[in-house]
Amino acid sequence: MPRKIIIDTDPGQDDAVAILLALASPEDVTVLGITAVAGNVPLHLTEKNARIICELAGRPDVRVFAGCDRPLVNPLVTAEHVHGKTGLDGPQMADPVMPLQPQHAVDFIIDTLRSEPPQTVTLCPLGPLTNIATAFRRAPDIVSRVQEIVLMGGAYFEVGNITPAAEFNIYVDPHAADIVFKSGVPLVVMPLDVTHQALTTHERIAAFRALGTEPARMVAEWTDFFERFDMEKYGSEGAPLHDPCVIAYLIRPELFTGRHINVEIETRSDLTLGMTVADWWRVTKRPANAMFMRNIAADGFYALLTERLARL
Repeated sequence: MPRKIIIDTDPGQDDAVAILLALASPEDVTVLGITAVAGNVPLHLTEKNARIICELAGRPDVRVFAGCDRPLVNPLVTAEHVHGKTGLDGPQMADPVMPLQPQHAVDFIIDTLRSEPPQTVTLCPLGPLTNIATAFRRAPDIVSRVQEIVLMGGAYFEVGNITPAAEFNIYVDPHAADIVFKSGVPLVVMPLDVTHQALTTHERIAAFRALGTEPARMVAEWTDFFERFDMEKYGSEGAPLHDPCVIAYLIRPELFTGRHINVEIETRSDLTLGMTVADWWRVTKRPANAMFMRNIAADGFYALLTERLARL
């Protein structure tokens, strides 16, 4: 039985790869809808990019909803320095033809969780957690109906990528992250600790390009684009594909290992705002609230990506 998912996203090249992976894997996941949030770039671009990606996958039937255009408390911080001014810089992309849904993303999340049977919908946030937290605050009855939240965000051993202490998605809206991490919903966290082990290489990008399809060519060009930033920053041979780890986990959970631990979100400190304080060594008495992933079988991950992209 494929898992029913809502992808909450701020595309972003790596978000795009995650969405393509999901749409290429109908036997594993059924995408009920895609909800856009402000993050990597402002909302008017993230909702547009989500529609571009659906069309690229040949799936203009997938419903895309625009959500929150700013974090709960803080002003919006974006990442054009990584993803370019459109969020999908690299290859030239045509504007989407498919419509944006008129309903607000938060209302779609609430309505879907109320109408589907309890514990049958998994939320897959790939960006800041603003839409999810807003839905939980507005409709507390839906919290117990969520099957699981599998998210990309946070870091512990790799510390921060937007500040010395914080990963971008959590940093952009730490107050939303705090609500989600305290919600009691089963959480699976894909932090930088995992995604930085899943680096692109010349060979891995060449394997995408060799598929010869338009989606695969786009993925190769996107990775070429944002790879330059990460290689310069980290001195690595490639760039992490963060967000596809979320979808890969739903398809092949055995690719990942981690620990069920307590994770708290720092919301008050100037120095460590947005830090995911992961009690990896279980030194506090705080109850575990997240499966915090630590390792990924990177070759298996790229093999899965290549195999599924070949279908599009």
